[in-house]
Amino acid sequence: MTDQLTSSRPTTGSVDAVRARGAATRAALLRRQRIRGVAKHALLIVLGLLMLYPVLWMVVSSLRPNGSIFGDPGLVLDTFAAENYTNGWNALAQPFGTYLANSAIIVVGSIAGNLITCSLAAYAFARLRFRFKRWAFAAMLVTMMLPVHVLIIPQYVLFAQLDWINTYLPLIVPKFLATDGFFIFLMVQFIRGIPKELDEAARIDGAGHFRIFFQIMLPLMTPALATTAIFTFIWTWNDFFGQLIFVTDPDKYTASVALRSFVDSQSQSDYGALFAMSVVTLLPVFLAFLFGQRFLLRGIATTGGK
Repeated sequence: MTDQLTSSRPTTGSVDAVRARGAATRAALLRRQRIRGVAKHALLIVLGLLMLYPVLWMVVSSLRPNGSIFGDPGLVLDTFAAENYTNGWNALAQPFGTYLANSAIIVVGSIAGNLITCSLAAYAFARLRFRFKRWAFAAMLVTMMLPVHVLIIPQYVLFAQLDWINTYLPLIVPKFLATDGFFIFLMVQFIRGIPKELDEAARIDGAGHFRIFFQIMLPLMTPALATTAIFTFIWTWNDFFGQLIFVTDPDKYTASVALRSFVDSQSQSDYGALFAMSVVTLLPVFLAFLFGQRFLLRGIATTGGK
């Protein structure tokens, strides 16, 4: 019996062998994880470079003479033509700064309109009770699915009757009427994640809806408001179709519409100046995303969260 118990006990050599096999297995798993991590990062870097290549090529081409822009797909500068920026800045009827200022006017008005009216509409959908609330919310969601080409003709007819064509009013006034359903939906989901106990405590203290909205909701909605402002800035700054339709005076062109003037189908186009001013136009969007990305992540990540 003693011999059987002694034989059933694991020896020191067998325990060491099991530990060695376990360590080897863990080491193999770690090597596989490292290889997979390196492969994933390498793939992401390659894909990132592929996506960045057109932008990098545009920046490099803005410093090349016109004759060598389309003949060299590389990113190495053989000749340096910084005069493209000075030529592009003064190539049109007005200095390019005028078109940047025109874009800024529309952007500021659009941001103000979306922040004010979309937040008020979102609070109404999220906290108030009124008849046909669900139908109104559904209709708002439907507007998000309509392409702009379906709406542009009736909008043009309406604004023409109001004598708003060739002004910035068709591009700014609708923003003060809560016409961007995406931002309303974004803020509705954010407000629903705010505990209703805060509203009830404020009502006990005698606060009405406007006081609750301005003193309680707005400070808590900072991530959603920042997300709305950044997206509005990027989309409005990059808008071309709407600004081309409603603004016909060359002196009132925005930056995106003014860039089209560098390409002439009947004469020689100055692509060096075009790329130079494209880089200048791209800088505000790049800076907005660079400094606002943390607000974008917070606003999107917390939307609808409890």
